[in-house]
Amino acid sequence: MSTSTANSTAESALRRQRQVLDHLRGKGQPEIDPKATISHIAIYGAGIMGSGIAQVAAQSGYKVTLWDVTQADLDRGIHTIRTSLARSARKTGQPADWVQSILSRISSTTDQLAACTSADLVIEAIVENLSIKQDLFSRLDKVAKPTCIFATNTSSLLVADVSAKLGEERKQRMVALHFFNPVAVMKLVEIAYMDGTSPELLALLKAWVHDIGKVPVLCRDTPGFIVNRLMVPYNIEARQLVERGDATIEDVDTAMKLGAGYPMGPFELMDMTGLDTGYHIMKAWYETAPGLSGDPRFKPSPEMEQMIRDGYLGRKSGRGYYVYDK
Repeated sequence: MSTSTANSTAESALRRQRQVLDHLRGKGQPEIDPKATISHIAIYGAGIMGSGIAQVAAQSGYKVTLWDVTQADLDRGIHTIRTSLARSARKTGQPADWVQSILSRISSTTDQLAACTSADLVIEAIVENLSIKQDLFSRLDKVAKPTCIFATNTSSLLVADVSAKLGEERKQRMVALHFFNPVAVMKLVEIAYMDGTSPELLALLKAWVHDIGKVPVLCRDTPGFIVNRLMVPYNIEARQLVERGDATIEDVDTAMKLGAGYPMGPFELMDMTGLDTGYHIMKAWYETAPGLSGDPRFKPSPEMEQMIRDGYLGRKSGRGYYVYDK
């Protein structure tokens, strides 16, 4: 790409970003009620992220349909939601029927297509595999309402790539809604948009994110969005410090908490978010991410790959960089 072409592309992106922000900051615009447009949400994947998103949506009054491959997967997801709600009820002194009243808004199914036929918003939270995500959205596109909004909870892939098999009209209604783990606790949701995404759709999604008790931030469709683009290199540097023998895991974590004011160190953070999550992000960036592919910084180290093979994934497996009581 020539310098003039690169500059033109960058200027076009900046103009697009300014247009979006100008619209969203516009004075005198009517307040948006997301429930007037979104009432039924279909969530694909009943794992940690999918069940968490289902919980916060149902808590906020939305009808939710939760899909996964097997009934056992769904049962685990519903159990996770029930346990989380019960914990919250004890802490906040909710009435005896509070948990069940929220669970009553969540239905579950293994019928992939039926889950989304009446949905206003589809959120995908399945395995971080591009071809599997593409195939899922391609199938759903054939049965979902034309007005249905598609969203991926990807943490490493581009929205443009995930939506590659969709028709042009649906692509204009496709974004990333990137939640953070644990969903019930973490307040942030990144909304990543493509050039064809309308400011009106982004305004609606911002209102929806606020309505479920979260805080939205906007980002153009770029590898890692905001948080992971900054956090992954930070985590890599921490691992390399330890792998070279320059410092211990404990001392790196202590240094960043007491010296930089971070609430937890990088190894504690990697254990909380899951080592497999970070591994898949790095692998995807190293192999395919525009501007990042082939960068040796993002090639997973042999030590990291061995931990993944051994099943040392962090808190969720009972062991990562630290050992935890299951």
